Amino acid sequence: MSRPNGRRLSAVTALLAVLAAGGGGALVSTSASAEGPNAGHRALVSDPSGSNLAVCPWMNTALSASERAHLLITNSTLDQVTRWLMEKSANNPTQTVFTTFGQNPVTYPAQVPCTPTVNYTDGPDYVRGATGSTVFPTQISLASSWNPHLAFLKGQDEAVEAFRTGRNVILGPAIGGDRTPLDGRTPEYFSEDPLLSGDLATGQIDGIQNDGNPNEPVMAVLKHFVAYEQELDRNLLSSNVDGRTLQEVYNLPFAIAIKQSNPGGVMCSLNQVNGFYACANPILKNMLVKEDGFTGYTVSDFFANPDFITSFNGGLDQELVAPRFFTPANINAAIDDGEVTEQQVEHAAFLVVRSYIRAGLFDHPMPTSPATDESTPAHQALSLRIAEQGSVLLKNSGSILPLTGDDKSIAVIGPTASDAGANGVNDQTVCNEAGAEGSGSPCQTISAPLTAITARAAQDGATVTYDDGSNTASAAAAAAAVKVAIVFVYTNEGEGADAPNLSLYGNGDALVSAVSAANPNTIVVLETGSAVTMPWLSSVKGVMEAWYPGQRGGTAIASLLYGDTNFSGRLPITFPVSQSDLPEQTPAQYPGVLANGSTVRAQGDTSIRQVSFSEDLKVGYRWYESQNIQPAFAFGFGLSYTTFQDSGLNVQTSGHGGNEKIIVSFKVTNTGKRAGTDTPQVYLTLPSSTGEPGNRLVAFGKVELKPGQSQTVTYTIDASSPQHPLSYWDTSSHGWLIAPGRYTVSVNSDAETSLLSSQFSE
Repeated sequence: MSRPNGRRLSAVTALLAVLAAGGGGALVSTSASAEGPNAGHRALVSDPSGSNLAVCPWMNTALSASERAHLLITNSTLDQVTRWLMEKSANNPTQTVFTTFGQNPVTYPAQVPCTPTVNYTDGPDYVRGATGSTVFPTQISLASSWNPHLAFLKGQDEAVEAFRTGRNVILGPAIGGDRTPLDGRTPEYFSEDPLLSGDLATGQIDGIQNDGNPNEPVMAVLKHFVAYEQELDRNLLSSNVDGRTLQEVYNLPFAIAIKQSNPGGVMCSLNQVNGFYACANPILKNMLVKEDGFTGYTVSDFFANPDFITSFNGGLDQELVAPRFFTPANINAAIDDGEVTEQQVEHAAFLVVRSYIRAGLFDHPMPTSPATDESTPAHQALSLRIAEQGSVLLKNSGSILPLTGDDKSIAVIGPTASDAGANGVNDQTVCNEAGAEGSGSPCQTISAPLTAITARAAQDGATVTYDDGSNTASAAAAAAAVKVAIVFVYTNEGEGADAPNLSLYGNGDALVSAVSAANPNTIVVLETGSAVTMPWLSSVKGVMEAWYPGQRGGTAIASLLYGDTNFSGRLPITFPVSQSDLPEQTPAQYPGVLANGSTVRAQGDTSIRQVSFSEDLKVGYRWYESQNIQPAFAFGFGLSYTTFQDSGLNVQTSGHGGNEKIIVSFKVTNTGKRAGTDTPQVYLTLPSSTGEPGNRLVAFGKVELKPGQSQTVTYTIDASSPQHPLSYWDTSSHGWLIAPGRYTVSVNSDAETSLLSSQFSE
């Protein structure tokens, strides 16, 4: 049976026909009440301002977002409803024909009136695609600040720049489990720890959706759900992970962010999860909606949904960009064949519309003449602040840092230190992640590190020479001629490909070795998007991880090297001594095995790469602890130009039955000679009966102290919080359980170093 395009004559269309004929009268909607688009009937009310809302009753701001969405859906034809299930038709209400990716044109009726133009933009780290946007440091740098408020401020600035340049939905932030540091998207993600990732994502989402400008609303879409942990064969792989690990490691940061910040949308990932594509997987309904409490809509990543019926019934509400599968013809045919119901289609559209209304997109249209440059001095200052707080001091032997007035001759070495560079590599190469530049605005750095260091050195009467590092002999000669050598080395990671190994790019390891052999006072500045190995570590005196530091990175690096700003960053991921120390020890774990047993895909082979997450819960620092492997630098590690001491641990417990609260307090004292910021970390070790691998981060914060100053720090660990800090996931009961037994609370400087500890029983 064929279905006519106008299956349901919308009440709006009927009213317009009456008005055109000179008629009048009140419009009565068959809309629902609270939570379902077909739950009942209600009469339309007038706009409190007194204007006639008969044509667009869903614009009545006195109603709830759910009520308004119901009104719109029930006053639409079915084909108008289906427009909401595809990004371009949802977001361009007057456009009727859409042709993308070489497909035949898909035609829709015009949308009902009073619906907004919406524009999606990629933006986990900055507003990509907009000229004149501030290029902030990459997300792993933001994570190294361990500062959710900084993430909130960044989200606010992103939202302002997005809206004013004609974009009102940001596809970001992004969360990953950082299962392997080889993953090309590691710089785009936050951390290997669920709490740190979840809290930082919460901050950024809150900043985007509550940017302090209610007349310029922007909505966040959290991505990529879920267990999307490598770029190699990302569309043709299955992440095979047990139910407990999926909950505790890969879903948990999403659950934390969703329950704390309520993003308007969630984007599902490109990979399969246990044999079913994430965008056509029951986890969208069962885990994301039922367990995580997500109330927004789901949208696919590019080409991530395999078809219409499987994806839609799995829980996918909207197809990104192109009407490949979510077309009126496919939807109508599926309804006629009984594969889906009209009510399901209406509910998916309702979720999209409600999210848009709830975010303010219906009530505050974007500017008709978008700005071309909204990167203000204040936004640039925040970019600098993130680069400073996100840089991590890893080694400072003999107090080689900070540089002083006694360091009269300095050699800066390496292509990424300069805006000129060598062999096509310069400071812009590492301003932000690779791949991001292809989809966004060029990263025009404000000041290259060489420029900033030279200017700062001049204040002390010092001279700076430069060598681009393209010839190790020349670099060694430059290093030998000065008191201090600062060598910049890099990797160039990003979406689309995994790193081939954990070595530096551009012959960086050989460059450091040559420079350090020529000058014992060698300082290494790492500009990488993930962990790297450091075979030369013992031969250098100083190492700082600057990540991809954004447009103000050069200024931040110079300020930190000279101690004008104190280091406060902490690692959000573990740095191994060797690649052989990683949790992925077999080809089945990484890169995964194809149908023919090979790890290398032959031309024409479209079989699904099977990736075994057999390390289960032992991801990141939990792997190193469980295997008694000493990392090069532990999760949470970071040095300062001052020192701190913790004392007086006091642990108080209250409550029971899942409502336990553990109050942890202790004193932090700055025992050094400089003001500085400490990052006290509280870890919890569960009873051995739970099978949890070692300790888990349950609380963290920032403490700014002057020399000699002390402050009492108090953290409340709430068992009922979205993190489930005292619980483990029980696959039998399909829920979180608290096991009886002894729990150990420890105050750490990093995941490996306990400073204070205490125990309590459950």
